[in-house]
Amino acid sequence: MDLVLDACDRFVLTPYLYPASFEPTDWRRQLLSLVLITTITAYVTYFLYGTLNYFFIFDQSLMQHPKFLKNQVRLEIQYTCWSIPFVATPTAAVFLLEVRGYSKLYYGVGGAYGWLFILFSTFTFVMFTDCLIYWIHRGLHSKLVYKHVHKQHHKWIVPTPFASYSLHPIDTFLQGVPYHIYPFLFPLNKLLYLTLFLFVNLWAVSIHDGNYCVPDLLKAYINGSAHHTDHHLYYNFNYGQFFTLWDHIGGSFKSPSAFEGEGPGDAVKRLLAVKDN
Repeated sequence: MDLVLDACDRFVLTPYLYPASFEPTDWRRQLLSLVLITTITAYVTYFLYGTLNYFFIFDQSLMQHPKFLKNQVRLEIQYTCWSIPFVATPTAAVFLLEVRGYSKLYYGVGGAYGWLFILFSTFTFVMFTDCLIYWIHRGLHSKLVYKHVHKQHHKWIVPTPFASYSLHPIDTFLQGVPYHIYPFLFPLNKLLYLTLFLFVNLWAVSIHDGNYCVPDLLKAYINGSAHHTDHHLYYNFNYGQFFTLWDHIGGSFKSPSAFEGEGPGDAVKRLLAVKDN
């Protein structure tokens, strides 16, 4: 994140926002800047990914499903816009620790951290976060936590891409913790970290888009939109983020109803056929 902060300092913050006496290395300035950057980035990625997905990938016929709420898209967006600043502040505090040198993030490719290590880091990052998010997500469904934190997200029984971050701020932050923990435990290239950050945001949108385009060969292993749609429909299944591995291990795997002709899209088709007749 220091790469982004340095660029913002050089081209925007120093000449236009802060007085010259407010040093770029001052932790208070860095924290304020990171809150601003994190908030703006969250809004931009949410609306960019969400809008493109909504118009070009999302199956909009799902909006005719009986469980699709009135004005749901607007409600999803409104709740997300309210939630983002509350998530951005603690997230920026974590980024501050990274900027101040407490993480194991590194720059460049060479020595022990060559291209092979880049590939290894990508694999371990995805597997590490997939495991932790599964157990965090499952914990959010516990009786003590669900109604206070996670229930809001399940208001969207048939979600759209705009539901991807329409969660309680505590919910969003907790599910983001594994991504923040990794670079404090393991070396990770800074540019790779930013790339994975964008990928994670894109993935969160994609599993809410109702587009079940996982190749047949990978359907048993990838936790795609079909799997996550059933999570919204049936609550206690398919907690995974990227893969189905931990759902199989934890006994919470459910074969997606969409793969069996019983998904929300199939229900809409039957409903429209009845209306036509």
